Amino acid sequence: MNWFIKRTGQAIFTLWAVATLSFGLIRLMPGGAADIMASQLQQQAQGSNIPREQLREMVASQLNVDPDAPIHEAYYQYMSALVQGDFGTSIRYGGESVNAIIADTLPWTLFLMSLSTLGMFAIALSLGAIMAYKEGSTFDLANTGVGILLSSIPYYVAAVVFIAFLGYRTPLFPVRGRYPSGVDPGFTIEFIGGAFHHAMLPALSFIITGYGLLALTMRGNSIQVLGEDYVRVARLRGLPDRRIALRYVGRNAVLPLYTSLLISIGFMFGGSIILEILFQYRGIGFEMEQGIVYRDMPLMMGTFLVITFGVV
Repeated sequence: MNWFIKRTGQAIFTLWAVATLSFGLIRLMPGGAADIMASQLQQQAQGSNIPREQLREMVASQLNVDPDAPIHEAYYQYMSALVQGDFGTSIRYGGESVNAIIADTLPWTLFLMSLSTLGMFAIALSLGAIMAYKEGSTFDLANTGVGILLSSIPYYVAAVVFIAFLGYRTPLFPVRGRYPSGVDPGFTIEFIGGAFHHAMLPALSFIITGYGLLALTMRGNSIQVLGEDYVRVARLRGLPDRRIALRYVGRNAVLPLYTSLLISIGFMFGGSIILEILFQYRGIGFEMEQGIVYRDMPLMMGTFLVITFGVV
């Protein structure tokens, strides 16, 4: 229980520190976030002069911070809104709630991450176990070299290669979007199949560049377990190789990889930003980039804090 309380306290402190830093960055931004948003609102008004008091209220409603309030009051307003889960409204999308944008895009990022993680670990665990059983063979040496080579390639470089060869030269997969155009979202074969088809290249970018080191880790763990006394006893008892591989070797060799699994999830949260931009895949990382490009502070900070929460 003490360990649990300590870890929970560290997580809460990290989230508070990130939220506080984000508030400071908004205040220190050249020109001021409130001034930038005020000028954007004036431009959207198509030349009509909005009274200052009305403009201040509009900025305050979108930023959840009164731009004219002292810094300690503004900080209290900002943190109170975050605790309530209110990220404000987006200028980029015409005053739409940032919460609604996150609710629409976060499931797609989670879907892409889940597909990538499951595929990467399924390949790594299976291949690593086979390599351990065939230690020193040509199969083992070849896959060791390939795994090291692919692990040295950044996932976004693999994504560009996939776009060029599997998206354009050999158009096997779509290179943009979340599902086929003209298909209504729902529990239909066309929509579900199209969603998997559109997510295949982004997921492969993570899988191909990430399975190698995990497979080598599984190989090393399996070789270590194969040398244990209880495995020798199981063989002397005449137990089937399949049972030994699954219940004695596999279950014990996979235990140290749980930490790698959780770390890879955090890495994919951050990596989703670049990948979603490359594939124009409208997830939470793509929306964060939109917030940065269009200087949409509520959208930028809302998506940033959600990604930070996911990593923590």
